[in-house]
Amino acid sequence: MPDPTTKPEPQPQPEPLAKAEPQPELQPKPQPEPQPEPQSEPLAQRLKDWLDALLVGDVFLVIGAALWFGLAVVLHSRKIEAPLRLFERLWQPLFLPAISLLMAAAIVSGVLGWWRRRGQS
Repeated sequence: MPDPTTKPEPQPQPEPLAKAEPQPELQPKPQPEPQPEPQSEPLAQRLKDWLDALLVGDVFLVIGAALWFGLAVVLHSRKIEAPLRLFERLWQPLFLPAISLLMAAAIVSGVLGWWRRRGQS
């Protein structure tokens, strides 16, 4: 039993979780000076970018055609003729030009690389 003449011990006060720091006055950020509009890309760069995109699409077309041909041959061995007949119909107007474009691009790239190396030495 506690003695009535003694004072009870004070309970410790919990500390605040976080002291609120005064917020600095919000100042508007300085606006950067307007930059001049960039010049449009030169025609040669735009043409090169367009040609690169065309060749990337062409590579995927040729890869897809090769996969289609492989599948058509397997199906042909199982007496399913339609995929191979469709491939043969599309060979001249679609796949042959796509392969030719890819080969021409590879040759031109090789010649340009050789020409640049020749000019540097």
